[in-house]
Amino acid sequence: MNIFVGNLTNEVTEEDLTNLFSEFGQVKEVKIIRDMFTQQTKGFGFVEMPGLAEAQKAIDGINTKEFKGKKLVVNEARPKTDSRKRFSGGGRSGGGQGNRRRY
Repeated sequence: MNIFVGNLTNEVTEEDLTNLFSEFGQVKEVKIIRDMFTQQTKGFGFVEMPGLAEAQKAIDGINTKEFKGKKLVVNEARPKTDSRKRFSGGGRSGGGQGNRRRY
């Protein structure tokens, strides 16, 4: 199960999350999301745990737990959705002639 972990401080590392979640079972992967330019944490990450029962116990046990000065937000990760609207074309129809008068 993929688990969302939010409200992370800048000091939290992947190793910290691995140690925290491994109390509940096997941790397959940990990824803290960072800004691609500054490498500053964006305050959230994901933990992958292969066992569903273990993952649910981790969610129940860690959600709202204080960790390095902040209360964590932990829940099952939802698939990313593309909320951006997509447009096709340049906004005008009719071959780019717009409101031009024809004489």
